[in-house]
Amino acid sequence: PLCSSPSSRGCTVARARAHTLSRLTSPIGTWTRRGTVSWSRALLCCAAMSRLLALTALRRSVLGTSNPATAQALTAARAPQSGVTLSVYTPRSTAVFRCFSGKTARAGGFRKGFLVGTAALVGVTAAGFGFRRNQALMASKSPPDREQQHALNEMLQKCNHFMSDPVTDINKLLENKDDMRTKMELLIMEVQADVCKALAEVEGSQVFKVDRWQREEGGGGISCVLQDGKVFEKAGVNVSVVFGNLSEEAAKQMKSRGKTLRSKDGKLPFCAMGVSSVIHPKNPHIPTIHFNYRYFEIEEGDGQKTWWFGGGTDLTPTYLNKDDAVHFHKTLKEACDKHDRSYYPAFKKWCDNYFVITHRGERRGVGGIFFDDLDSPSAEELFKFVRSCAQAVVPCYVPIVKKHVHDSFTPEQKAWQQLRRGRYVEFNLIYDRGTKFGLATPGSRIESILMSLPLTARWEYMHNPAKGTREAEILEVLKTPKDWAR
Repeated sequence: PLCSSPSSRGCTVARARAHTLSRLTSPIGTWTRRGTVSWSRALLCCAAMSRLLALTALRRSVLGTSNPATAQALTAARAPQSGVTLSVYTPRSTAVFRCFSGKTARAGGFRKGFLVGTAALVGVTAAGFGFRRNQALMASKSPPDREQQHALNEMLQKCNHFMSDPVTDINKLLENKDDMRTKMELLIMEVQADVCKALAEVEGSQVFKVDRWQREEGGGGISCVLQDGKVFEKAGVNVSVVFGNLSEEAAKQMKSRGKTLRSKDGKLPFCAMGVSSVIHPKNPHIPTIHFNYRYFEIEEGDGQKTWWFGGGTDLTPTYLNKDDAVHFHKTLKEACDKHDRSYYPAFKKWCDNYFVITHRGERRGVGGIFFDDLDSPSAEELFKFVRSCAQAVVPCYVPIVKKHVHDSFTPEQKAWQQLRRGRYVEFNLIYDRGTKFGLATPGSRIESILMSLPLTARWEYMHNPAKGTREAEILEVLKTPKDWAR
C-alpha cells in the first residue's frame, strides 16, 4: 500500500504464475498419516524460503528508496519476457520484475537484480520438483484451466491498482466471483484507489496513510487518510467489509425505517460493505465533499436474505460559486440518467431533505444525490447504477479543486470556514445515519467512523453575517434549495 513512511513502506506482490504453482504444490497429501514429511513438503519449504528471499531483495532494492527516478526506471522495465511477474507497489508507479535471468531488474543495481532473479528461479524450480510428486498424490485435484487462470490474472491485476489488498481473501473472492458481495467489494476498493490517487496528484508531496484494521466480530477495513497537506487539511477514504449479528440498537434503527426483520433466537446475521469519504480542504474557496456507497445483506430467521443498496454524493461549500454547483450537479445527473431519468430528481430531493440540520433550520450544503434501501428493479441493475455514481466522484469534484487551489483568501474567510465546519460536525454527530449505525455496531472502529470530522472547527455565540455579504448569500441558499442541473 501507499504509505507515508518510506522506511516502512508495505508492498503487495501480484504473483499470477507463482500463485498457480503454490496451488499445485499444496501441502495437502504431502503429510503421511504417520506424521513423516514427504520430499515434496521439504521442497515446498525451500520454495517458500526462496520467495521470501525474493521479497526481501525487492524491499531492499525498491521499497527502501524514495527516489522517483528509480521508480520511473523500474516502470520502464515492462519489456515482454517469459518468467514470473512480480508487481510491486511504489509511491508513484508500479514496478514490474520478470525474474528468471535477473536482467530486467537493473534499477536497483545488477547485484540486487541478480539476487532477485536467482531467488525466484530457485523457488520456481523447487516448486516444480514438488509438483511432480504432488501430481501423483493429488490426482483428484486438476490444475486450473485457462478460464480459471484468466480469472486469477484479472483479479490480481485489479488488486494491483488498489491501495491495499481486499479485506476478503482473494481466493474466496475468486470462488464467489459472481456473488454480489464480491462485485461490491471490488468496486469499493477500486473507487477508494481512484479517489486517493486523484487527490494525491493534486496534493503533490503528501501521501495517504494506509491503515488496515480487523474487526473481532467479523470483517475489517482499510482507512486511507491524508492530514495537514498543502491542499487538504483532512482527506479520508474508508472501505469496510463487516459481518456478524446486528445489535439491538442497529436493528431498531432499521425497523424505524419500515424494515420488517424477523430474527431467529434474537439474532440477525448481516453483511455490510461500503466506501465512505469526506474531504476537508484548507482553502475556504474549495468546497467539502462527502460520498458513500454501500451494500447491505441480512439473513432473516426463515433463511431468506434481504438486501439493499444505499449511497450518495453531496457538496458543502463555504462560499457559493454557482458554476461549481452546476458542474457538480450536472455530472451526477449524467450518471443517473444513464440508468433512469427519474433517479436524479428523486434522489436530489431526497438529498435536500436528508442533509438538514433541523435545529438550525438549514441544509448542510448545496446537496447532490442521496438514496437508501433500494432493492428494485434487480441487484445487478442497481449495482451498475451505484457503480456509475461512484465513478462520477472524481470528475464531479477534482476539477473544482484544481480551479480554486491557488485562490487567495483572508483570515476572515478562513474564520467563516471554521464556523461552517462547526455546522458540519453538528449534523454528523446528531443526525447522520451512517455515524449512528457505526457507533451502535459492536466492534466498530471509532477512528474510521469519526474520520469525517474536520481537524478544526469553530463555534461563536450568536454569530450572524451582515446582509448583502457572501456569507449571507450561502446561508440563503442553504435555507432554500435550488435546482442546479437545469
